[in-house]
Amino acid sequence: MKRALIVWGGWPGHEPEQGAAAVAAMLRAVDFDVRVEAGTAALADPAIRSLDLIVPVCTMMTAQKAEIENLTAAVEGGVGFGGYHHMADAFRSESRYQFMVGGQFVAHPGNIIDYRVEVTKPDDPVMQGIDGFAYRSEQYYLHVDPSNEVLAITRFSGEHAFWTKGVVMPVVWKRRHGRGRVFYTSLGHLPAELSHPQARQILQRGLLWAAAATEG
Repeated sequence: MKRALIVWGGWPGHEPEQGAAAVAAMLRAVDFDVRVEAGTAALADPAIRSLDLIVPVCTMMTAQKAEIENLTAAVEGGVGFGGYHHMADAFRSESRYQFMVGGQFVAHPGNIIDYRVEVTKPDDPVMQGIDGFAYRSEQYYLHVDPSNEVLAITRFSGEHAFWTKGVVMPVVWKRRHGRGRVFYTSLGHLPAELSHPQARQILQRGLLWAAAATEG
């Protein structure tokens, strides 16, 4: 049985406790043994290096240096790491964490808007059978690592920030960090959005990939 740790906390507007519960249910449905912890203290435990997957449901939090060092070492050693939306806004002052994630949130012009997600790698196991789709949420503008393997993108219209017109922005990616697999999707501003069929399927498949529970 695969083992996962979910840590949650930070800005309450993202409903992190409910988000952690939603992800836990998603993983338990595919036979994961899931541990859920409030706060970041669990990240300092050397035992996390034996897990299959770590999922942060955190926004704008701070963490102790020892916690970030232990977390990144665990992933470099082969532990999977994955999550959604605010995973790219979890520890703003920790460049080591951002290096691992492959991106950092910087803006969402227009706040909650309608936009479209385009699949760029339809044959990837995470995206297989998923076509482009309409989505209503925050359209995340991110600073991203060029080494990311981008699976889906969105295009900015410029309506809410004219200088972004035509910008193509990654929405879903996967990457390697040391021997670990890292997955991210910017979808899912609130836990209720994880009931969106494509958003839910992408997240679940991505977490399975990060945990090395699927090929690819």
